[in-house]
Amino acid sequence: MIKNRFFNRNIVSIRDFNIDDFTFLFGITDKIRTLKSRERGEIAKGLILGYIFYEYSTRTRLSFESAMSSIGGRSLGISDVDSSSIMKGESYADTIKTISLYSDIILIRHPSDGSSRYACEISEKPVINGGSGSEEHPTQAMLDIYTIFKEKKRIDGLSIGIIGDLKYGRTVYSLIYALSNYKVEIHLVSPSILRVRSESIYDVSTKVKMYHHIELSDDLLDKLDVIYVTRIQRERFPDLQEYKKIQGLYTIDENILKKSKPDVSILHPLPRVDEISPSIDNTVNALYFKQAAYGKELRAALLSALLHEEPF
Repeated sequence: MIKNRFFNRNIVSIRDFNIDDFTFLFGITDKIRTLKSRERGEIAKGLILGYIFYEYSTRTRLSFESAMSSIGGRSLGISDVDSSSIMKGESYADTIKTISLYSDIILIRHPSDGSSRYACEISEKPVINGGSGSEEHPTQAMLDIYTIFKEKKRIDGLSIGIIGDLKYGRTVYSLIYALSNYKVEIHLVSPSILRVRSESIYDVSTKVKMYHHIELSDDLLDKLDVIYVTRIQRERFPDLQEYKKIQGLYTIDENILKKSKPDVSILHPLPRVDEISPSIDNTVNALYFKQAAYGKELRAALLSALLHEEPF
């Protein structure tokens, strides 16, 4: 039997994982998708996922809750800090210690960089980073890579465009770090004020080919196998006027698809605002809702591997 590479590990940064780890996780994900509901429902029976969301979430929280339920476990936690003792002044450390007493694994989203790594020092239970500031979102990158692999049947050799808010988008950094394990070309498209932070990709810039662009040109569209679109995050801008200057700068619509490869894959971590037109939602290229569905399956597999030395 292949050794479980995830048992009892913390999921803080995608940089802590390599191709062998991804291959193992994707194999478990494929297997869990084939299980009958009765078999699947025994995996985490009697176990509890505890979560704390200091920032809003739809897909991350709901997909983890749905994933945990699908393998027989339960979820409890704080999705609105306004209704918790955090508003009474309870420290982050005390909140982590408390929820670790009531759960077997902890999922955290927090606006501060380094928050998940600090939680690992406090909690005796495995910690999953559900998004830490503008730093990382490792499980999103795992499901992004899985989606690309399932839809393209490969990762190596692909040309991948990442578009939008590359400065503050934590999904962007985790995806770049994950892709640096493969033989791909990464094209980074953003306005100059949202260019990717060079210090954050310095250590991977020699491992993977990366190109910077301001425009989503016709020549570039003709090269791309995958277009990964991100929302320009208004909440990260200290000056609203600066946000309005670039709002709607890149929009993926029918015109963009006409200029792209016929089989180009459009991904988005969601939520979207105006960066992808709903008019392309029903095209074969639009994979973002399928991507979200893959997220539930991959996270069910991840929870299984974290909680059991032999997942199933």
